[in-house]
Amino acid sequence: MLISILIFIVIGVLVFLVSKSSKKSKKNIIPVDAHNFYLNELLFYKKLNEIEQKRFLNRVELLLNEIYVEAVGFELEDKDRLLVAASGVIPVFCFETWSYPNLSTVLIYPDHFNEDLDFEGENRVIAGMVGTGRYENQMILSRKALHYGFSNKTDKGNTAIHEFIHLIDKMDGDTDGIPKLLLKDYSYTIPWLNMIHTKMEAINKDVSDIRAYGGTSKIEFFAVVSEYFFEQPELLKRNHPKLFRMLQDCFCNV
Repeated sequence: MLISILIFIVIGVLVFLVSKSSKKSKKNIIPVDAHNFYLNELLFYKKLNEIEQKRFLNRVELLLNEIYVEAVGFELEDKDRLLVAASGVIPVFCFETWSYPNLSTVLIYPDHFNEDLDFEGENRVIAGMVGTGRYENQMILSRKALHYGFSNKTDKGNTAIHEFIHLIDKMDGDTDGIPKLLLKDYSYTIPWLNMIHTKMEAINKDVSDIRAYGGTSKIEFFAVVSEYFFEQPELLKRNHPKLFRMLQDCFCNV
């Protein structure tokens, strides 16, 4: 009887160690061809010089060591992990160090999902979300939206970057559309709020090229215009020069 118990314990320990090792390997490995992948898939990466590209790859590896990327309903590929990591690195690349302590896991669903997190039912209109409650510290992304955000070179949107912007917004303790960690000091808060009010009013009057979703709240405005900033910076600079400079101060002047 004692021998049986000991064998059971040993098997349990081995299963735990194998499982832990497997998860760790998934977390730590960055594909060896990441450089070529990003050259082909990311205009942001392609514009970097050689030193900056090495720094970008290092930041990608660090992020993938901090979070788990898990597939739900399909086989996870290197492309999925690399696109998720790039989405987190791009907004904070100008900062020498940055981590996301409010993110532990990114769940990728094969397609859009509904409020019940069902990707096969009805009303599947959600492309991404930052979890709350029992999904705290988790992000859920549609794989279809994740890939589309980087494959479409002409639009102003990127779902995964949008969700990482929400995490950045959340890191000061309030998800309110006011990026206190990025603003130089509190004197920038009032100009930022005035800018939001003016631009949201234009969106809701349908006289703006900023995506309509940005007019629903200050929270979504910040995420939507940040997508615009990273996807089409020259267009944003031409159409909204003051907004461009303010976002540039947030994301680049460090």
